[in-house]
Amino acid sequence: MSGLSSLAPLTQLLESSLSDTFKMSEYQDLLTQSLLATSHVQDCAILNLKNASVVTASPGFKLEPGETQVFLNAFSQPSNFRDEGLYFKNLTYLCVRADNNSVYGKHENMGLVLVKTGSYIICATYREGMYPSVCVEAAEKLGDYFKSKGL
Repeated sequence: MSGLSSLAPLTQLLESSLSDTFKMSEYQDLLTQSLLATSHVQDCAILNLKNASVVTASPGFKLEPGETQVFLNAFSQPSNFRDEGLYFKNLTYLCVRADNNSVYGKHENMGLVLVKTGSYIICATYREGMYPSVCVEAAEKLGDYFKSKGL
C-alpha cells in the first residue's frame, strides 16, 4: 500500500466550499483533516509569516518563538540551512531541499517539511514508519490551497 490513498480526505476538504476568511477552528480543521488524517504527519502547525507566531498547531505540538524564527531563517537564508542544517527540537536536520517555497530537512528516519505561502508557513513532521513522500505531498497541497486563496 503506497500511503497515497490517505490523501483522499485532503482532496475532499480542499474541494469543499470553505469561506475565504478563515476562523481559528477552520485552521485547526485544516491541520487535522488535511495533514494528520494522512497518518503520515506526526505533528503540524501553521505559522504567521508576519510575526513568526503560531496560528494553530496539532495537539501537543509546542513551538517556541526561537524555533519559529529558525523556520523563517531557513527561507531567508537557505544557504545557511544547506551548509549547517536546521536545529529543531534538539536535533540537527540536514537539508534535503531549500528554496523560496519549500524547505525539507531530515534527521535519520525523521523529517521536517516547511511550505511557505504568502502569509503562512505550514510545518509538518514525520517519524520512522511514516511515508515522507505523503507528508511532503500533503503539506505542499495545503500550501497550494492557501496560495490559491491568496493566503
